[in-house]
This record gives sequence, C-alpha cells and structure tokens, in this order.
Amino acid sequence: MEKILDIAEAIGHEKGLQPEKVIQALKTAFVQTAKRVIGHNFAFEAQIDDNTKKIKIVQTITVLADDDEKLQDEEIAPAYISLTEARQYDDQVELGDQLQIDHDLEDYGRTAASQLHREIEYHIQRLVEDEIYNKYRSKVGTLVSGRVTRVDSQNNTYIEVDEIRAVLPMKSRIKGEIFKVGDHIKAVVRRVNMDKENGMQIELSRTSPKFLEALLELEVPEIAEGSVIIEKSARIPGERAKIALLSTHPQVDAVGATVGVKGVRINAVSDELIGENIDCIEYTTIPELFISRTMSPAIISHVEILKN
Repeated sequence: MEKILDIAEAIGHEKGLQPEKVIQALKTAFVQTAKRVIGHNFAFEAQIDDNTKKIKIVQTITVLADDDEKLQDEEIAPAYISLTEARQYDDQVELGDQLQIDHDLEDYGRTAASQLHREIEYHIQRLVEDEIYNKYRSKVGTLVSGRVTRVDSQNNTYIEVDEIRAVLPMKSRIKGEIFKVGDHIKAVVRRVNMDKENGMQIELSRTSPKFLEALLELEVPEIAEGSVIIEKSARIPGERAKIALLSTHPQVDAVGATVGVKGVRINAVSDELIGENIDCIEYTTIPELFISRTMSPAIISHVEILKN
C-alpha cells in the first residue's frame, strides 16, 4: 500500500479537493471495508501510522468479566474479551477497559482489496459531489452561463455549466425563447437539490427578478462596486420590469448610471431579456413617494396609506 499522504495529495490535486478531506474519506473507506470483511459489529478506527504514513485499522475490544453472557454470543463475542484473557496482553487491565488490536487489510486477500477499491471510489465520489453541492448552493441567486447540451420533449433545456449539468425548466424560460444545442445562455441558479435517487440537481431561471439584478450588476459598474444598490425589483418576464435604485455616493445618479448614455446599459440588459421594458426609479423610504414613483408614467395626484 502506498503512503496514504501521497495518495491523498494525488487525489486532491486531480479532483480539486482539500487533502485533509480526502484523508478523512479514505479513513471512512478503510473502516467500512474492515466492517465488511472482518465483522459488522466490531468497533474499528482508521489511524495514520506516523512512521510508515500508511492507514492502519485498529479494532477496539472491551474487557468483560469472565462469566459475562456477551462472551457466549457468537455474533457479538469478537467485540469483547474476558478479563483473564485480556490480562495475558496487559496485566494492569481492568473491567470496562478497552484494548486495541491492529489489523492489516492486506492479510484478508483479494476480497478486502476489491472491497477497499469500491469503498474508496464511492467515498471520494461522494466527497466530490458534496464539494460541488456546497459550491453551487452558495451560488443560488447568482449568474452563471453555459452551453446547451439538450432540449427534451417538455422543452426543458439542459446546460453544461463548468463541471456540472444544470436544467432550465420551460416554466423558468422567458416566453418566446427558443434554444437549441450549442447555444450559450445566461441564467441564475434558482435551486440546488440533493437526494439519493437522483443525485444533485441544479435548477436555473431566466424569469426570476434575481436574473434581472444579476444582468444589471454585470452591465453597470456602479452596481457591481456598490455605489448604486438595487433595493427592489419586480418583473413580468419578457414584458415589463421595474427596479428601485439607491445611490450610496452623493455624486452618483443611481438612475442615470444604470440607464447609461443614450440608454446603452439598460438596452443591453433589455436585449438579453427579449426586449423586456425596464423602468428605473429612485428608491425612497417615504412610502407615499415611493408608491407614486413606482406607478410612473401614470400621474398620481394623491397617495393615502391606511393604517389598521
């Protein structure tokens, strides 16, 4: 068996994983293998030998009284040892103490080697999936882009994004959009699910207000750097949207910066949204004034907020 630290480093480099997490996954694989080839009811621990840098399996055995009934149960007896027998190893041992016995999986032949190979593959794959799941779970609401690989009979669009394949459901597609294999499209991560039956599923959206906000951040430097903040947004996908903007800098006009010279910035976003009409309004904490602005271009003569 190669030095475990070398194996962990090689796997970590290949899969983009932290060596510490790889070592933990390998330890789990060794323990599960020991349970399968030595005994399911035994308590095993995987330890790294400081001298050889290899993983060793240690079985913990509890010391019981010589007449304890558990020693007569063939199924669980190997997990225990009588006090008399234990004192042959250590004359200072007492009832309830735990002895540790080393096991070398290589002593269990091809069965153990084959099982260990399967366990390592399984646990490393789970580690990879967990890493990807955590990565994309943190990206919910953020913009991603990728290439269309398939469009199924229900018009769900499958997109290759970096190392994963995500799905853009028909319901999350702007009305009138048609995609074909090879197209490059943008969307936001709407949901990330993980279950045993289907594995990891990443759902994208082009109809979410977050998609509009992400496109604006991409197109407007002032939004990206934080001198303009999107306080509120709402949209009817492909038709109309409204965004409420707030400037955090006295010399920055939130609406003007977002619209751009001759509307170049807002038009670029509108084009991505199939001509969606985007109204930019200045945000205010005064409810009556904010409501009147959101109703533009309608002329509002009076706003009254009723309180219970």
